[in-house]
Amino acid sequence: MKDTETKDYADLPHSDEKRFGLSVVVPAFNEEGSLGKTIEEIRAVLEATDIPSEIIVVDDGSEDGTRQEALDAGVILEVNPGNLGYGASLKRGINRSQYDYVAILDADSTYPPRYLPEMFALAQDADMVVGDRGGAMNNVPLIRRPAKRVLNGLANFLAERKLNDLNSGLRVMRKSKVLPFFPLLPSGFSFTTTITLCMACTDLRLIYIPIEYRKRVGTSKIRPGHFVNFIILVLRAIMLFNPLRIFLPLGLIFFAVGFAKGVYDITQSNLSETAIFMFLAAIMLWSLGLIADMIARLNLRP
Repeated sequence: MKDTETKDYADLPHSDEKRFGLSVVVPAFNEEGSLGKTIEEIRAVLEATDIPSEIIVVDDGSEDGTRQEALDAGVILEVNPGNLGYGASLKRGINRSQYDYVAILDADSTYPPRYLPEMFALAQDADMVVGDRGGAMNNVPLIRRPAKRVLNGLANFLAERKLNDLNSGLRVMRKSKVLPFFPLLPSGFSFTTTITLCMACTDLRLIYIPIEYRKRVGTSKIRPGHFVNFIILVLRAIMLFNPLRIFLPLGLIFFAVGFAKGVYDITQSNLSETAIFMFLAAIMLWSLGLIADMIARLNLRP
């Protein structure tokens, strides 16, 4: 990797010359046969630029030749003590990185590294640049597409902004913006979903760029059961950052049902316990939402 800054990047704003650059973190679990090619592509792309850079591979307890491929490629190698998960590997790699900007990229050849220089340049004016797979999601198995649409729709509604690609595995981030969220970031596949929601809900700057999404080498590690975990994760994140997006609609539903039942009861000259209960439930939900929102704002206060 080149560690000297030249005129191509000399005009980019940065405060610490020694740390200005890009660390590429590649989590890998049983990716023999694809990791070596991925590293070659990353290295070729970065060496064609003058970006100070490093490649960090985190082996997540692989049982094949993944670790040997990383050693043969001469990259920085971190090894988890067992199969800790995708998110745990990313956190380990980010902690190990030495530069101000961190890129994450999967080892299965689905994300072309050629976008890294453009994303790095855009990251100078953003907190996170995400590769938007868009129409290229044709490579995602049909059985997973409805779940992804439901998840993205829920996240967009709760985050109050459009999140083009919630869990893309190709992104460039400011390390200083990611580290404060580490206690909230899970060890599993939902790492990317969580960091997207964390940044979106705290009004940090996100940029999406369209990318090609290639067919993966090997088999996917994501299982159908992970969808439920993703939904719980989205709801948990919104409860942390914007709880009113949950409590206000729920309270409105109870209020509407109580109002309708109350109108009917008045026509029958008999106000029922059901109508009263619905009104009280609405008031309780709105009150809890206001309290949760106040707590969230206090926790997010700089």
